[in-house]
Amino acid sequence: MRDLDFDAMHLFARVAELGTLSAVARERDVPVSQVSRTLARIEKACGVRLIHRSTHGLSLSAEGDTFLDYCRRLTGTLDELEGEFASRAGQAGGRVRVAVSSVIAQFQLLPSLPGLAARHPGIKVELEVSDRLADMARDGIDISIRTGINLPDTVVARRIGTLGRALYASPSYAKAHGLPAHPDDLRHHRLVCNSAVPSLKQWAFLAKGKPLVFTAQAHWQANDTNVMAGMVLQGLGIGRMATLAGEPLVREQRLLRVLEEFVDPQAVPVYAVTLASRHRLPKIGACLEWWSEWFARADSAAAARTGTK
Repeated sequence: MRDLDFDAMHLFARVAELGTLSAVARERDVPVSQVSRTLARIEKACGVRLIHRSTHGLSLSAEGDTFLDYCRRLTGTLDELEGEFASRAGQAGGRVRVAVSSVIAQFQLLPSLPGLAARHPGIKVELEVSDRLADMARDGIDISIRTGINLPDTVVARRIGTLGRALYASPSYAKAHGLPAHPDDLRHHRLVCNSAVPSLKQWAFLAKGKPLVFTAQAHWQANDTNVMAGMVLQGLGIGRMATLAGEPLVREQRLLRVLEEFVDPQAVPVYAVTLASRHRLPKIGACLEWWSEWFARADSAAAARTGTK
């Protein structure tokens, strides 16, 4: 077993987390046969069967569970050691995998990356962009940018900003179909929805000071915010979008606000979430510090444009 290296242990942990050899091969950009050979070498070194292979997939043996626990501890200790030396050298470096929704990626994270690179040139960011929530341990995510949701005890969350939503339509849709005067009128319009998260079809309003929730029945829907925004821009219907995406298009006169006096923006906190075992790594701390500053400036700029505090 002393002939095994840290890379082999990390590979075993990823096979256990992802559940297939092909997924690990894609992640590493190597042939599946290479992953299989490494697993065979690990089992030979340990002298026991660690993984059961069947037509239903892979499963760990009792010895595999024990080996996985040690792999995680050893590779985690190596990360901490690298971070300690980087901290003493006054540097933060390494690859950081970030899971983020498409709208926050496009309108917040992408514009922030040049500044992050200038401050920490040794950090390399890999974005995993999806409107669905990532499984941080299974997907190997270092930081997940999430809006206000219930979080498990295994993670550490740092609030870095806020996200509001509003209703929008294109001028062409308004010309062809008119616009609703009250939330109840929405049932007579074609609606564009995000299908990635069911709660996004619950549209919040305030009517005569009382909360009103309208369950949108989608005529058009997509599981990606950018595609959904494209549908609204094409004049296909009325959509509820993040204001950080919608307001620039309003200023460009490509979109119109809909039911502005009724919409409850439901501004929710945006968190940078890390696994409890990794949040002290210098490369992660450096990213969190930079994005906290970046989102704060963005929130201040948005408040100045709208006249809010």
